[in-house]
Amino acid sequence: MLQLPKPQHKTRPLASVEASYEYCRQVTAHYSKTFYLGTLLMSPPKRRAIWAIYEWCRRTDELVDGPRARYTTPETLDQWERHLESVFAGKPVEDADVCLVDTIERFPIPIQPFRDMIAGQRMDLYRNRYETFEELNLYCYRVAGTVGLMTSPVLGFAGQTQTPWSQYCETAGEEEAIALGIANQLTNILRDVGEDVERGRIYLPLEDLERFNYTEKDLLNGVLDERWRSLMRFEIQRARQYYQAAERGIRTLNQDARWPVWSALMLYQGILDVIERNDYDIFSQRAYVPKLEKMLYLPVAWLRAQVL
Repeated sequence: MLQLPKPQHKTRPLASVEASYEYCRQVTAHYSKTFYLGTLLMSPPKRRAIWAIYEWCRRTDELVDGPRARYTTPETLDQWERHLESVFAGKPVEDADVCLVDTIERFPIPIQPFRDMIAGQRMDLYRNRYETFEELNLYCYRVAGTVGLMTSPVLGFAGQTQTPWSQYCETAGEEEAIALGIANQLTNILRDVGEDVERGRIYLPLEDLERFNYTEKDLLNGVLDERWRSLMRFEIQRARQYYQAAERGIRTLNQDARWPVWSALMLYQGILDVIERNDYDIFSQRAYVPKLEKMLYLPVAWLRAQVL
């Protein structure tokens, strides 16, 4: 059972580094089974660091999507950013911060992607529609592409290059790491369309709905027809283009990180296959990759890690 941290008291010492890492492991395993499976293929130091980063991202996301999200204000996010700065200064505030401080000391992780993710949460405070894909793409970078930049120093890349994200990316492969984060977020959006609509949010670009003559009213009513299927085919193809871009960067990873990343990419991309098998019905059934099918991906991912 997931063990949540106890409320913080000034007189109580924070958790040990080991206890903090264990808590982050539990959070990752509980909330993202597919992602967690990929981390188990990493070396112990790297998997622990990824768990610490994931847990921080989870806490950040919960500010606008969690049970207390209705209490979140711009000032809440200002305070969260100050909390982040404290962590990067080596001063943990909560139990889960302890292992993140340890991770930052072990790996050269920059603070900017964390700030950018908080900026993505700010977008969720005042936006529930996106007119164009360009607007959505910025959101996807902030809430998910940034994860690629957070984890790149842990996974390890070699070489230097210039990229369109040059203000953030300094190492070969980081642009592709961002592409993987965006691909994953687009997959989340397609999988969760029905749930998001119930919360009053539409992440599919409105220009895309118009392209296929599918209205917001149709979406709110869960209309499943050929217009919807055509729209979903279009969106799935776009997500796969990002996965393809990400694949090109895996060869720039350190050898010990290639199998886990190939596995995570294939496992998450598999959700798109399930959506297709379900005839694009995301309104009445949630798309997920069955456990046996996940296991079948692993040897294929290992082979790709060796030869591609």
